[in-house]
Order: sequence, then C-alpha cells, then structure tokens
Amino acid sequence: MNTYVTPIKESDLLTDGDRLWASLMEMAKLGATPKGGVNRQALTDLDRQGRDLFIQWCRAEGCTIRIDNVGNIFARREGSDPSAKTVMAGSHLDTQPTGGKYDGCFGVMSGLEVIRTLNQHNITTQSPIEVVAWTNEEGCRFPPCMMGSGVFSGELAFDAMMARTDADGVTVSDALDAIHYRGSDEVSPNEIKAYFEPHIEQGPILEDTDTTIGVVIGGLGQKWFDLTLTGLEAHAGPTPMNLRRDAMMGAAEVTQALNRIAHEHQPHGRGTVGCMTLHPGSRNVIPGQVKMTLDMRHWKPDALIAMSQAVTTVVEDICQRHGLEYELTPTADFAPEHFDQTCVDSVRQAAEKLQLSHMDIISGAGHDAMFVGRVAPAAMIFIPCKDGISHNEIESATPEHVHAGCNVLLHAMLNAAGVKSGE
Repeated sequence: MNTYVTPIKESDLLTDGDRLWASLMEMAKLGATPKGGVNRQALTDLDRQGRDLFIQWCRAEGCTIRIDNVGNIFARREGSDPSAKTVMAGSHLDTQPTGGKYDGCFGVMSGLEVIRTLNQHNITTQSPIEVVAWTNEEGCRFPPCMMGSGVFSGELAFDAMMARTDADGVTVSDALDAIHYRGSDEVSPNEIKAYFEPHIEQGPILEDTDTTIGVVIGGLGQKWFDLTLTGLEAHAGPTPMNLRRDAMMGAAEVTQALNRIAHEHQPHGRGTVGCMTLHPGSRNVIPGQVKMTLDMRHWKPDALIAMSQAVTTVVEDICQRHGLEYELTPTADFAPEHFDQTCVDSVRQAAEKLQLSHMDIISGAGHDAMFVGRVAPAAMIFIPCKDGISHNEIESATPEHVHAGCNVLLHAMLNAAGVKSGE
C-alpha cells in the first residue's frame, strides 16, 4: 500500500473522539430502549430515520450518496485520481431487538469521522474514500444475516432475498419500498481497493488481556443445522424407562456430544445448541419430538468438516439406541474467512504507529467484512466491549477505546488511499 504524507505532523493526525462519541450517542436515540440499548431493526421506520440521519451528516461533509437495489448506502468523498479504486469503511446501522449502541454503528460512525477529519485538515486522498452502511446485517427481522453485503458480493441471490418475509409476512422488497430505500445504483466489488470494518469484539478476549486493538486476521467458518428427533410421546408414569422412545433424552445426548466434539477441536472449535422446542410440552408426557439447532464453527476448513461429520455419526448412533428417527437439515454453510494480508498488515502497522496495544484475533461472529472479503481486499479492527457482551442492551464500550479504534481506521485508510502529491 502507499506510504502517505500529510499537511500536519503524522503523529498529530487524529480523529475527534468527542465528535465521534457524540454521533454515536445521537444515533442511539433512534430506537432507544428503557434499559439503555437500541431497537432499530432492519427496514423499519426507525431504520429509515437512522439512514436519513447518516445521509444528512454525510452530505454536510460534501459526500455524494449512492443507494443500491438492496438498500446499501455508499457515501463518497472524491479523491484526486478519478481512475483509482475506492478505499472503503463501514458496517451497519440496524440492531437486534434488544441491541446495544455500538454493534455495527461504531463502524459506520468511525468511517464518517474519518471523512470529517480529512475535511478538517484539508487532506486530499489519491483514492476516493467511501463509507458504507450495509442493509440488514443482523438478520433478526429478515433472515439471513449479512443480507446487504451478501447480495453485494454475490454470495446471496437478490431475488431470493427480496422475497424473504418477516414474522408478519412483509417481504424485504415491500419493506424497502415502505421506507423509500430501494436504490438503483450498481456498485461493483471490483471498484474496491481496500475495505476496513471497525467493530466491537463481541467477545471477552481483548478485555481479558487488557489489549486495545484486535487485528482481525479472519473469521470462523460456520455450519448450521436444524435437527428434528422423533420418538413417541407416552405417559410419564406407567411407561418403564427401558421401554421409552424419549426424544428429549436423544436431544440431551446430542447436546453433550456437540459440546465434546467442539472441545476436541480446540483452540478454535465452537459448538452450540441455541434453540430447542419439545412436543407436546407437558410435564407428565414423555417428549415425542424435539426440534433443535446445531451451530458449529472453526477456523480450519478440514476441522469444520470433521466436526460436522462427527456430529452426524453421533446423531445416527443416539437415534439407534433410543429408537428415534431424525431429520438433519443444513441451514447455513460459511467457509472460514482469511482476510487480505496487506489490509491486515495496514491495521497492525497503524496500531503500532499510534503506540496502541494490539494482538491478532479471529472473529467468532459473522460480519459484513467476511462477505466483502470474498470479492475485495478486506480486514477488520476490533476494540474491547465490557465483559464481552453484545446483542444486549447493556453492551458497552469506553470513549477511549472507540477513539483508538477510529484512529487506527484513519491511518489504515490513509495508507491504502495515499495523499495527493505535494500535500
């Protein structure tokens, strides 16, 4: 990437932490919850208000706005070289129903603060700078998650995503029209030189090690399944233990086995049963059916496949022993993501330049950068969040860490974008 020079001393070039924090707090008012969190779900009227405010701020900085056909917003600050590819930053503005102030929004507001800082210091970059707000990263109203970046990267089919519905039967297509954010612009991934996404870690590692910056080298691959175990409901009293076809016993053993398999594939193995429903759900009836979810993650593709195969074998064995039938349906399959080495190095060098403690880290959660990284050079910047808690109204980050992450973004983007000769 380019080595850059600036009109002021490099060591003095920092973003405005107070201005960034104020923007985060102002955005958090839209959908604010009584417990201090945010409920601004994708393609709701509150989401529209958040989008409107973001665009208002970007236009005040002289940016041009483009919106694509899935509602992704691109705010562009032109560079000195019309033929240069874009250096991009961003994340998402939508939240979980009981979300926090920082998940997603920190990345978008940091990108905006970089533009404000460049304007404040009259710095002209060679490459254009863009800030993107991706549509429906959370996927809580309209599954799947990372929808906007998935369509943008070609990983998710546009027509299929437009037809997805929420719990009330409203389609993504209709919701986009309702908030007037169905755009027509086509933005090609081929136009991106580098994409950086700042984000709270959503885990406890940085806080536990007292580290300010996580240099994200990639993300865990994921395999998700829906599992239905079917036995036979029967009276809890008269039915002897050895004559039962108890679907709940099978589910309990599958849960234990998934946990064991994840432990056998450390340090990156993850295994979770997040949802489980029993039928008929009566205290004195042996469950005849259990529906449950299986979530497996790993950094190495071979290990992720091995975990999946091991779970399938275990399910077959458990069902045979308990007289159960099963249906195992794949619902998600994301390969591990290894971010672009040049982008990763740029983040690491920025942290070193700013004398911030840092460590390499692998994301256990999905992020828009993982889809973007399949079609363009990408990397992420993590900052700590209190107790590693996210997707929760008590989600919290300090102003100091927020400012540090944004400063790393500034220097990583400038290294990628370069500065007009003579400045």
